[in-house]
Amino acid sequence: MTKDHPAGKTTRRAFMRGAVAGGVGTLVTGGAAKAAGDAAILEVQPWSRELGVGVDASGYGMPSPHEAGVHRTPVDWLTADPFASINFTPIHKLDGIITPNGVCFERHHSGAAQIDPAAHRLMINGLVERELVFTMDDLRRLPRENHVYFLECTANSGMEWRGPQLNGVQFTHGMIHNVMYTGVPLRHLLAEAGVKLSGKWVLFEGADAAGLTRSVPMEKVMDDCLVAFAMNGEALRVEQGYPLRLVIPGWEGNMWIKWLRRIEVGDAPWHAKEETSKYTDLMPDGRARRFTWVMDAKSVITSPSPQMPIRHGKGRMVLTGLAWSGRGTIPRVDVTLDGGKNWHMARMDGPSLDKSLHRFYYEFDWDGGEMLLQSRAHDNTGYVQPTKDALRALRGVNSTYHNNGIQTWHVGRDGEVENVEIS
Repeated sequence: MTKDHPAGKTTRRAFMRGAVAGGVGTLVTGGAAKAAGDAAILEVQPWSRELGVGVDASGYGMPSPHEAGVHRTPVDWLTADPFASINFTPIHKLDGIITPNGVCFERHHSGAAQIDPAAHRLMINGLVERELVFTMDDLRRLPRENHVYFLECTANSGMEWRGPQLNGVQFTHGMIHNVMYTGVPLRHLLAEAGVKLSGKWVLFEGADAAGLTRSVPMEKVMDDCLVAFAMNGEALRVEQGYPLRLVIPGWEGNMWIKWLRRIEVGDAPWHAKEETSKYTDLMPDGRARRFTWVMDAKSVITSPSPQMPIRHGKGRMVLTGLAWSGRGTIPRVDVTLDGGKNWHMARMDGPSLDKSLHRFYYEFDWDGGEMLLQSRAHDNTGYVQPTKDALRALRGVNSTYHNNGIQTWHVGRDGEVENVEIS
């Protein structure tokens, strides 16, 4: 039994054999035994005595009031100015891989622009044969595609480079969301304009007050980038770039320009005009890693976690989390309950999509003892998620970006969970 060769990969048949031997008896009859004195099932509840709300109660459906705790949340000391700040996706409260539109994290540089789509335009200029201007109606008449991608802020987990700082997975890893985008492949628009052979880079500009710009190599632009106008089947939310945004699958979130208004083709990146230098990774010797656009493979256990402690006591439980890679898919995630002494292969569930979140589960019986929980992602290129110590050995602690190190949660005997590190 070694760390690299997981022990205890349970097949369905083996699981059922164990269940017949007594495991499922604990899982099913143990809980059902409470019914003998459980008023919640024995007595008629108020909602069974009266009519519910009618079909005309709400023109746009909202979650149950009992789910009011599932919301984006800022960190006060990180939010000096709400117009140029961030809040975090409640990934600890979600399941599956799709992030609901209303809880996708926000990152603004000058607040969320309120744009009239009828007056919005998208220009293509620079090193092209024909400079073009598209209306939103023009774009909707072009061939469109649907793709599920994650968007991760470069600074996700960035506060943790020097050690545990934030005691909640929403705050350590919540600068991420995963939605289905609908839009026009960018290569179609550039084909309409006729890119000149000298065009090697593309500048994207937003229509918000910040006029944010980023430049992207032509190879990526012509590969899988989208100009999107919908997410999860409906129009983009205002805070996500309504009516039009750039989608750059697998790359840093800061490059996904929102409220997209202009695309300029050039022969070099526009470093003098933009903040590219801000998004470099400082090394221990003073040099900086540049063009670190791809988000490396990463994972995190979302439950149990500091915001999702164990409340039901010892017994059967489900560990779950998310994994992703900017280079492809996640065929495997390992989990450990003892800080890396023993690794177990998690159960991957749901669709395995390119540059998308992947959901994993690990079911086990908790004996009530302390645990050190970790997850380790493997992507389809062979890359394995590193430890934080391994990352620091290479990059030091001067950066605030691209921290994809393995996260550790300590579970106490009382079920409470804390953000910790182990050496």
